[in-house]
Amino acid sequence: MTTLKLNAIALCLFMAAFLLSSCDQEDDVFSPKPRGYFRIDFPEKKYRLYDSLCPYSFEIPSYARLVKDNHKGAEDCWWNLEFPKFNATIYLSYKAVNNNITKYLDDSHDFANRHQIKATGLDEVAIIRDKAKVYGLLFEISGNTASSLQFYLTDSTKHFLRGSLYFNSVPNSDSLKAVVDFLKSDMLHLIQTTSWKDR
Repeated sequence: MTTLKLNAIALCLFMAAFLLSSCDQEDDVFSPKPRGYFRIDFPEKKYRLYDSLCPYSFEIPSYARLVKDNHKGAEDCWWNLEFPKFNATIYLSYKAVNNNITKYLDDSHDFANRHQIKATGLDEVAIIRDKAKVYGLLFEISGNTASSLQFYLTDSTKHFLRGSLYFNSVPNSDSLKAVVDFLKSDMLHLIQTTSWKDR
């Protein structure tokens, strides 16, 4: 046999041995990692009183800042409760009631219903605080909506306060759920501590 044939046979035997030995080992199966979200460290719940010349007062979280709403059309007692860590804002607007409570109630329902296009559900939770004369509704809007929490408060005769939570990001109910739940308790605290000041 020639050297060339011997080398070819040796190469074939080596390849066969390599292939046979690789068949004995279990192949690694690779699968993509599931999508994950960043872990969020939530601050400790602490509140402070907001009280000013506006005809209402309430407690706000210490990790939020209250900023005057200065967009075109904003009125005197319109404020933005900003949560910089979460890139979120609760927009608060106040209206004095003057035989026009029905319009404000209808507007609040319309604002909440506008999110029904993207929503998977809308729950309404009644707010009744007889002693403080604070009544209203909390709208919990589920799904990938721009605003997942909204509310209105009124005494039915003089005061009307509306709030809505928005994130400065693309709505994604899965990634925002933990933050929405955290901020919902702050919104509920604001609602539970709201009181009116008669003018």
